[in-house]
Amino acid sequence: MSDTRESADQEAWERAVRDAWLRAQAGDEAAYRQALSQIAQRLRGFFRRRLGDAGDDTEDLVQETLMALHVHRASYDPSLPVGAWATAIARHKLVDRWRRQGARGGAHQAIDDVAEFDLPSTEPEGGTRLDLQRLLDRLPEAQRRAILLTKVEGLSGAEAAAEVGVSESAIKVQVHRGLKKLSEWVRGGAR
Repeated sequence: MSDTRESADQEAWERAVRDAWLRAQAGDEAAYRQALSQIAQRLRGFFRRRLGDAGDDTEDLVQETLMALHVHRASYDPSLPVGAWATAIARHKLVDRWRRQGARGGAHQAIDDVAEFDLPSTEPEGGTRLDLQRLLDRLPEAQRRAILLTKVEGLSGAEAAAEVGVSESAIKVQVHRGLKKLSEWVRGGAR
């Protein structure tokens, strides 16, 4: 029952923030402040769950993410949930923080719900990049290219579709299939 309640709460939050975000995109300043406030509240929980005892950086990460949302607000695809878009940017900010911390000798923590990849916890970036490249090389060309364009280069689905010359839904399907396969390989220890 609590899962149903949680799902309903998530859907209600997404509807409210989407409505505010779309009004903000149309120039409504009050709606913009409302959307950022709602997103910031979710981001605090997102970062606290992942930082644990190192939660001192939570507010810094929230602010960095909100700044990135502001800077990249034109890249928002209205066909996608605002929460998923904001969370994707938050994940990038968190990984950036862990990389900076790793460069100073700090320990990394795994992101517990990233479906795309099980991020390595302490491996140097060079090794990770090599492992990722090996896994990507095993994918069919269409899946590999769709993932590289959208997940690595940061293009929107529409931008990736235009570059490849296929529909946006074809890009989404290729990304989904490729990420699913990568996830299976990573969980299974494939190299």
